This record gives sequence, structure tokens and C-alpha cells, in this order.
Amino acid sequence: MTNEPVSLPAALASFTDRWSPRIVTTVNDYDVRVTHVEGEHLWHVHDHTDEFFLVLEGELHIALREPAGERTVVLPRGSVFTVPRGTEHKPYAPVPTQILLLEPTGTSTVGDHHDEIPDHVDATTGHALT
Repeated sequence: MTNEPVSLPAALASFTDRWSPRIVTTVNDYDVRVTHVEGEHLWHVHDHTDEFFLVLEGELHIALREPAGERTVVLPRGSVFTVPRGTEHKPYAPVPTQILLLEPTGTSTVGDHHDEIPDHVDATTGHALT
């Protein structure tokens, strides 16, 4: 980690992989990650942590399986949403989208329980910026 400002546009321009977040900084025990997304992720759940999403560009949909049933939230550019711990969810981006995530360091992108991981999804705890 550097003690210098990080340009989010420059960080996002440094890679093109989809669903493969880069860690831009840490805050206490949390990683701030950015990534490009498009298409579907996979159904997964984080047992012990909430997951924070901020849409920088594009539009993100998050399907949720909640006690009251299944629903989808739509996040246009500039929107934030937190998926509560223990909630099964599946992000989907209908167009190329850039997002910022805030998660405890070491949190897997595919959660603690998940469907089969498709080839286009990187199961990682985040990559360092290069």
C-alpha cells in the first residue's frame, strides 16, 4: 500500500479483466477494491460480512434471495448498496460497468458458499494494483 493518492480512473485503466478486483487502498481492516464488470457473476453468500457496492460507471443489478422472496435492486451510476451478511446475491451488469467494493481484507469474491464458478469470474481476495 502506498501513502500517496490513488486515481480511480488510472487504477481502472491499468487492467481490463472483468470480475477481477484490484485493491486500491486499505482502511483499517478493509480493502477498497475497484473492478470492471459485465454480464453475470454467480449466486454466493458472505456468512460474516456485509458487502458494499458503489457504481462508478455503468449500471449494476444485484439479485437478492431474502426471507420475503427474491428481488433485484438496480444501481445506476453514483449509487451505493450494501448486501447484508448472510444474504445470497448475484451481481449482474447489463453494460460494461465499473464498481468500487468495500470488504474486510481477505474476503473472497465468491463468498463462503457459492454456485459453480464460471470461467469469467476470478475467485480472489483481490489483486494488488500494478
